Amino acid sequence: MTAPLLHAQSARFAGLDPLLPAAVEPPPGDTLTAALPDGRRVAGVLCRTVLTPGTPQTLWSASEVWELHPLLGAAGGSGMAALLRRWPSVLARMSPGLDSACVVNWPSRDAESTGALLAHGFVPLAVLAVRTGLAEQTAPETGVRVRRAVAGDLDVLVDSAMAEVRYSSQVGGAVPRPGAERIKRETLRAHLAQADPMWVAERDGVPVGHVEGWHTTSTPGSWAETRVPHGRWAYVNCLSVLPEARGSGVGRALMAQAHRELLVPGTAGAFLYYNPPNPLSPVFWARQGYRPLWTVWEVRPAGALR
Repeated sequence: MTAPLLHAQSARFAGLDPLLPAAVEPPPGDTLTAALPDGRRVAGVLCRTVLTPGTPQTLWSASEVWELHPLLGAAGGSGMAALLRRWPSVLARMSPGLDSACVVNWPSRDAESTGALLAHGFVPLAVLAVRTGLAEQTAPETGVRVRRAVAGDLDVLVDSAMAEVRYSSQVGGAVPRPGAERIKRETLRAHLAQADPMWVAERDGVPVGHVEGWHTTSTPGSWAETRVPHGRWAYVNCLSVLPEARGSGVGRALMAQAHRELLVPGTAGAFLYYNPPNPLSPVFWARQGYRPLWTVWEVRPAGALR
């Protein structure tokens, strides 16, 4: 059953958005199936993940996650609706706690499936966006200097990253956790040790923000294969501007430098995640040439699924 559904789903994805990769076999998990009125059947694989406390993922995710990997074949919204109707009865037997979520990653341009997801209580908390255009042309920002981060910038990077966590936690993009600053410090220290590119923005010699980025390769079996076509991609992990400097062009200056250094010959493109409910992110990233490819739909806590 899986192979025909994957083939048909890949064909449908290609029609929805030429940048979508082909559908791949879901990871191991519990299989759900549903029948449509016309006799077709759809399926999905339900995977449960429990995050280790203190890991970076806990800063943007519930600790216990049930992710559904739909196999809808050529079916659109009707297939998604039929599959989602099966999910609550299965989840009810698992007694999820408050720090939990149901998650579906699905192509952003599949408008047919949006209604089904909304009807079951899902909200779009994240978007994977790809860069398909150039940044809007604006006058160069004066007084802003962008440079590569070095080991001595660790405290600066932590302060900037925590400003992003505090803001994002208000709009569902981050989860406030005890020990968040320690987690960020350890993560940023590791990136510095690996020489992953990060940039610091200064105004009059005072740090006012930073951006992180690196390259990742989409290959058969890699996590990136499920999200972007095969190739070497630039990935922007975090952009943060301190509150007192927001709206003054610091973010634009940081991204201009990051794009110059990340989008080297041989790079297929650039992608990142942003939080749609964040009032700053969607407009900013659209002006930087990014547009949605995948939407991460969530219900928190998982027991709120309907």
